[in-house]
Amino acid sequence: MAELVFFTGTMDCGKSTLALQMDHNHAARGRAGLIFSQHDRAGQSLLSSRLGLSRQAIEVTEELDFWELVVRQVTHGRRVDYLICDEAQFYTRAQVEQLARLVDEVSIDAFAFGITADFRAQLFPGSQRLIELADRTEVLQVEALCWCGRTATHNARVVDGTMVVEGEQVVVGDVGDGPEDAAAPGPGRVEYEVLCRRHYMRRMSSQAARAQAASPDTLPFDLDLCPLPTPRP
Repeated sequence: MAELVFFTGTMDCGKSTLALQMDHNHAARGRAGLIFSQHDRAGQSLLSSRLGLSRQAIEVTEELDFWELVVRQVTHGRRVDYLICDEAQFYTRAQVEQLARLVDEVSIDAFAFGITADFRAQLFPGSQRLIELADRTEVLQVEALCWCGRTATHNARVVDGTMVVEGEQVVVGDVGDGPEDAAAPGPGRVEYEVLCRRHYMRRMSSQAARAQAASPDTLPFDLDLCPLPTPRP
């Protein structure tokens, strides 16, 4: 039976890497698939991971109709067994419904990958519809970490060094691999990072934490650090 499966987690948890691995595994077993992505960090018409792997992909625009595209491919003799759909949080609700229709009526597996909530801690429309319609929703087990070392649960937007919780839902920006990789902020610079809930709620990004630590008026016990959980025996 074909399935619509939604693989989700915060940024940095390996969604795109898993998407590429799943494509490789299915192709190695003789299955034929199509790869889709949108707003990939490496540019248009690509699916890339932070490990340096990438594949050509079909860029998903608001006008793209998954049903029409796939049915047209099949009608012209192309075999399609599965779909890899990265950055699925950016898809429209109608496009998610088209994926579900392909699963149900054409028996094509659809594997969608994306984050659940935006920088305001609100669901993306595409992610919400996937949660509502998917046969399975899988939370990836690779834990992204906040700058304090705790498990990251929220995606934060930082503009010119200041965390913000208002603005357009989709704004493409830089994503560093850690505080040490953050470039000096410039006018209008948009970055994203992952935070634990405590530091998200306190608007304490890694840049804000470094600024606090560098202040001559800050003592070590004044730093806003989260105690790490005690390991279970």
